[in-house]
Amino acid sequence: MTRGDLIRIGSVLVLIGAALAYVLNAGPVTWGPLALSLQVALSATLVTLVVGTALAVLLDWQRLPLRDFIDAIISAPLVLPPTVLGYYLIVSLGPESAIGRAWEYVFGSQIIFTFKAAVIAAAVGSLPLVVRSVRVGLGSVEPNLKSAARTLGASPLRVFFTVTLPLAAPGVIAGGMLGFARALGDYGATMMFAGSKIDGTATGAIAVMDFLYANKEAETRTMGIVMTLVGVSMLYLANRLSRRINPLRG
Repeated sequence: MTRGDLIRIGSVLVLIGAALAYVLNAGPVTWGPLALSLQVALSATLVTLVVGTALAVLLDWQRLPLRDFIDAIISAPLVLPPTVLGYYLIVSLGPESAIGRAWEYVFGSQIIFTFKAAVIAAAVGSLPLVVRSVRVGLGSVEPNLKSAARTLGASPLRVFFTVTLPLAAPGVIAGGMLGFARALGDYGATMMFAGSKIDGTATGAIAVMDFLYANKEAETRTMGIVMTLVGVSMLYLANRLSRRINPLRG
């Protein structure tokens, strides 16, 4: 990344930060939903980065049976209605499911209608974006570099962590940013699986609807603009990193 790229990225982030500060000072802000959304999005991003990278490596294996079908299943949250996704989460992880009963037996609590449920819902919705971005990053690594490391005696695991993963880092980071932005705005699946409020606090996306129904125009506008600014900044940074992976892009 050149000095000019850093200057451009810094300038955009400063402008976004200034706009965010103006919005926060100009209208009433309910910090609870914002803080909860950021916690959920950050937790979901950490989960999807680990799981998504593992799945991307698996899908990168040419000999994987039914690879296209597995890819389609992983990508399904991109096209499924959020309510359907939430229904599947309830069926697979709810109190009547085998996993839900096992979790309650071991930990003495349910998964559904908790902070964990919100993280799972956001992670499932954002996972396809992370997987796709990481696959692009892995595909950008020159095969000769990996082959050279293998000829020097490095094991496949060492090649992955010392050669492949560092070179694919822009794709991994871009995927994390896309996943964070998607998790920040999750609504339908979170509403069904985690409920409208978690310990008395709604996420930012749900709070926008609550404020609107309560005729709180100022709170609705402020929350919407703040989440928009955060999401746009994440998308901008992800685009810049994606361009670094493929310099031929505009």
